[in-house]
Amino acid sequence: MRVVVVGAGAWGTALANVAAEATDRETPLLGRDAGRMAEVAETRVNAERLPDIRLHPKVLPTADHDVVRDADIVLLVSPTQALRQVAAELAPLVRRDAIAVTCCKGVEQGTLELPHEVLAESLPGLRHAILSGPSFAEDVALGLPTAVTLACVEADAAARIAESLATRTFRPYWSDDVVGAALGGAAKNVLAIAAGAVAGRGLGLSAVAAMVARGFAELARLGLVLGARPETLAGLSGLGDLVLTTSSTKSRNFSLGLALGRGEPRPNKLAEGAATVEALIGLAAEHGVDMPISSAVADVLAERVSVGAAVANLLARPLRAEV
Repeated sequence: MRVVVVGAGAWGTALANVAAEATDRETPLLGRDAGRMAEVAETRVNAERLPDIRLHPKVLPTADHDVVRDADIVLLVSPTQALRQVAAELAPLVRRDAIAVTCCKGVEQGTLELPHEVLAESLPGLRHAILSGPSFAEDVALGLPTAVTLACVEADAAARIAESLATRTFRPYWSDDVVGAALGGAAKNVLAIAAGAVAGRGLGLSAVAAMVARGFAELARLGLVLGARPETLAGLSGLGDLVLTTSSTKSRNFSLGLALGRGEPRPNKLAEGAATVEALIGLAAEHGVDMPISSAVADVLAERVSVGAAVANLLARPLRAEV
């Protein structure tokens, strides 16, 4: 299977290395900036995104969209809010028998759609899948053990993709619960901002643990309403990813929350949770699901309330049964 990776950020670069190792075939890494991609091809290092990682010898950095024509599997690693545009640009080039895999996490603003729903509209007729789970790009690029979820409604296609990406240390476990895998990845980024804000506020590890647990409860409520399976939400792409992203400053979302909690300037890095939160709570409202922690994150980011006021509001909520 020939894999093409679209998006030359840190995660795209790490996945290109994985695919080249797994398939032992030339793996194009497609970026927008021709000059930067030429530099990456020459130096064999993506200095802007993964400066300490050398590219696998069979990774081919390029800005030529035509490389997509020969792809059996297209890994789309653009941010969620750019996914529709990127997919539309590639639509005339992608073979009808190819499989498109979203490797981003979020909810699209305006439409309130999850990534696989965006692909269904932007690349109609193609099989679609989602790659999600607890995975820092640097860890994956370094060959550290990582397990992820590969979700596709067609189990045989999911298995083929998983086999095309599996290495000794990168382990994709397949599922047919696309909704569960997509929602877990979207919501955990928002909840990581909340956990970071609590940590930055100096409220203690017990408070962080409570925030994570109650955050998972609201993620699960929305997931079940949307048709996700409980075992998916409690698996790698749900609880697993939530644990990772709420416990490390390697997470851009946790780092954003940490800065908010400390009253520091926001980091100048894309945090998908910030781009997703209003769409996430909009999706929840559309289905009558209460997500107080996610709503508090939205209020803090929009500067409608302070972190301190948001925490106080959450603590003032009426006591109720846990489940």
